[in-house]
Formats: sequence, structure tokens, C-alpha cells
Amino acid sequence: MDLQVGDIVELRKPHPCGGRHWRILRVGADIGAECLTCQRYILVSRSRFESRIKRLQERSKDTIL
Repeated sequence: MDLQVGDIVELRKPHPCGGRHWRILRVGADIGAECLTCQRYILVSRSRFESRIKRLQERSKDTIL
């Protein structure tokens, strides 16, 4: 999956705060993301994070081609 810094994704299961939308802040072997409801930061392996994505909500506007 082509994930970029700044993308907003919706995950299948909600965070304990109730939020499902996350902004991607770091991309690599691990994905760093921030909950848009409570601003909690998580660092998860890329394969685990990609398997939990329901849909890409919004693409980053700073795309480099």
C-alpha cells in the first residue's frame, strides 16, 4: 500500500478514546500515526498497520511526483 506522510486513514477498530481516524506522521518499516481525536502517537509495524486500515480518508496535499 502506498502510504505517505500526512495521509489520513480510517482504521477498522476504534482507539480506546473512540477515534478511528489517524494522521500518518512517519513512514518506513514502522508507521507512526497520531489519533485525530486524542492526539496520541503510536508506532506500529507496517504490515500490522496496513492490515488494520479500513480506507484511505484523505491523501496528503504535499505529494512529490
